[in-house]
Amino acid sequence: MNAVWYFDFISPFAYLQLPRVRALAEQFSIAPRPVLLAAILKHHGQLGPAEIPSKRIFTYRMVQWHAEQAGMQLRFPPAHPFNPISALRLAIAAGSDWSAISEVFDHVWKEGSAADSAEALESVARRIGIADVEAATGSTEMKNRLRTNTDEALAWGVFGVPTLRVGEQLYWGNDATPMAEAALADPHRFLQGEYARLADLPSAASRLP
Repeated sequence: MNAVWYFDFISPFAYLQLPRVRALAEQFSIAPRPVLLAAILKHHGQLGPAEIPSKRIFTYRMVQWHAEQAGMQLRFPPAHPFNPISALRLAIAAGSDWSAISEVFDHVWKEGSAADSAEALESVARRIGIADVEAATGSTEMKNRLRTNTDEALAWGVFGVPTLRVGEQLYWGNDATPMAEAALADPHRFLQGEYARLADLPSAASRLP
């Protein structure tokens, strides 16, 4: 069963999920796909957790808590949210391979370094073999590939990151990692029984006009 991991470096939850996804990628075919969360949120008319003041501080504390519980080193970058476009294009320029992606995530969330410009990414770019970070992040090809990745995610119905797509099913968030693991082990796990009924459950109320 093939799978795709949609992520954005702006998400600390993607950083928290990364070790388990990489472990899964040793058993199953999982393609990492950098996408722009801001475009996904805009498409669905959603706010990000950091855009709701009371949710922002809770989310940050919860992220720190989960890192401590998992025994992971985590330090927030100098400012959050930040513009992740340069970091996403850098990962694509490096081939979107797991090693390069992990280096960029470590730069942002383990070292707590800025990643909102080519200049801020120079040190990690050297580590992943990109000599000219300005050229890599500013090229038309990298811009188009990031847009294509994001359009692909939207076409599949992705509404947030990180999201693991296993076949045609989406598993959103670090908390859903065990579900994705179960789906990879048994592709029919959530397509039968009560899970099948839930797919057609009618809605009895709506806040939309």
